[in-house]
Amino acid sequence: MLKIYGKSSGKLCDGYSRREFLQVGAIGMGGLSLPNLLRAESQSGVGKSHKAVIMIYLVGAPPHQDMYDLKEDAPREIRGEFNSIPTNVPGIRICEHLPRLAKVMDKCVPLRSVHGSPNGAHDSHICYTGRSWQNPPPGGWPAIGPVISKVLGHQHESVPPFVGLAPKAGHPPYGSPGHPGYLGTAHTAFRPSGPGKDDLSLRGIDGSRFDDRRGLLKNFDQLRRDVDASGELDGLDSFQQRALGLLTSSRVVEALDLSKEDPKIRERYGKGFTKNYGDGAPRNLEHFLMARRLVEAGARCVTLNFGRWDFHSSNFSEARDTHLPYFDQGLSALIEDLHQRGMQDDVAVVAWGEFGRTPKINGNAGRDHWPQVGGGLISGGGMKMGQVIGATDRLGGEIAERPVHFGEVHATLYHQMGIDPHATIFADHAGRPHPIVDYQHKLVPELV
Repeated sequence: MLKIYGKSSGKLCDGYSRREFLQVGAIGMGGLSLPNLLRAESQSGVGKSHKAVIMIYLVGAPPHQDMYDLKEDAPREIRGEFNSIPTNVPGIRICEHLPRLAKVMDKCVPLRSVHGSPNGAHDSHICYTGRSWQNPPPGGWPAIGPVISKVLGHQHESVPPFVGLAPKAGHPPYGSPGHPGYLGTAHTAFRPSGPGKDDLSLRGIDGSRFDDRRGLLKNFDQLRRDVDASGELDGLDSFQQRALGLLTSSRVVEALDLSKEDPKIRERYGKGFTKNYGDGAPRNLEHFLMARRLVEAGARCVTLNFGRWDFHSSNFSEARDTHLPYFDQGLSALIEDLHQRGMQDDVAVVAWGEFGRTPKINGNAGRDHWPQVGGGLISGGGMKMGQVIGATDRLGGEIAERPVHFGEVHATLYHQMGIDPHATIFADHAGRPHPIVDYQHKLVPELV
């Protein structure tokens, strides 16, 4: 059993913003430098596991009863416009607009009874932490990516353990990759989205200029050590070297360079759209491929924010025309790709939103917020596939059997990563210890 205690020395993550990629000229020039982040990360040690998680946040909460839990026998004002189709697993039927996922259902598990959202407020927090955002501890609850980063460290020293593919969004929680909370900024997501990606390379800086900057950095840090009576900065050079290695290594750059991918595989994933959908996230299908490439390169957790599913009006046209076909293509391609590469037992994929949608269709042909129950899809990670977990009543509004809390899924994901979800404990900023998953949320036995 693994127990990790200790009061965090990091400040609240919301007080800072880590640059998506840091330029060499800025390393160590005060504030939150990458060497300091790396130094903090190493305190937890580096593990040996090659397990990974790809978590897809379906921004704004998709309609569960129009995806994996259709109610075709319900009254028209409940069941909506879509029909179900059979999948390659007898007895499992899903939405007709998810035909590609239907063909890989033996590699998936639809969750039809997900609950735990504290109310109908939009927030990615519960998807990424498994906990309510209400009444957080000092520093805030850490998301799954930062926890994995803290416990397992780097698989490859030049690849960040936690990568977030979420660009900024009009509604900030829609663009969150999952915050580090009381684990500190050392475990903030590395975010290679937008123009900052170019800063990973040393374009325009030749060897002599690079050495000059490194020399200046060394002198600057020597000055800092001279005035640091505590000796805390001793040995910082090794972390500077790791920082430079991250910024100059081709490993991450190559993972992000989709031109190096087989054209047939790129075509299977598709492109989608790079622009955000409203105040939500983009429907960028290349992010699914990028997530696989990052995991293959050594990332332990990749989060991916997709679309904007808050269909208070035009639920069926929005789902049919703007979201379901792209989601179906990207996720099914990722699942197939992981299996073709023999990665299905090591990489778990989870796709879900923060809550479900109302059983009754409103006057604008939309579905409103419904925190009582939602849905999701799990694939891989060495878990038992080809089954359905949970069920709702005839109208799809209440859980009829086997409730599945967000925290239970998180506990299971950690377990599959080789992390004990209840014996792995960290202290918040007030020094109070917390397990990474609430004690009441056990593993999902059907999956393990």
